[in-house]
Amino acid sequence: MDPKKILIIEDDPEERLILNRELKREGYIVYEAVTGEEGLKIFKNDKPDLVILDVVLPGIDGWEVLRRIKKGPLSRKVPVMMLTGKSQDIDKIKGYEIGADYYVTKPYNVNKLIPVIKSLVEK
Repeated sequence: MDPKKILIIEDDPEERLILNRELKREGYIVYEAVTGEEGLKIFKNDKPDLVILDVVLPGIDGWEVLRRIKKGPLSRKVPVMMLTGKSQDIDKIKGYEIGADYYVTKPYNVNKLIPVIKSLVEK
């Protein structure tokens, strides 16, 4: 079976580094994007099995990226995990209303995140 592909759309280099390292250790192919536009381009070209998405990004924000992914008939099937500092209930509700499959707030424990990522990717 081919390794699953995960796209991280996150502007914080340290966050990307940690996630990338842990996901590669689990055997995933990891793509990274710093901006929403870049993320959508990689999403379209590389067809990841999961997107890990920050809300606060340069250019178009994570909400808009999520909207565009969940609008397409095929792309809407790809699970999206919001991973963000936006921890208020109103933000979580907005994320789920737009179509997020899971919502995690920073700071988070990467060891607790891996099983959730596995379950989303294997859906």
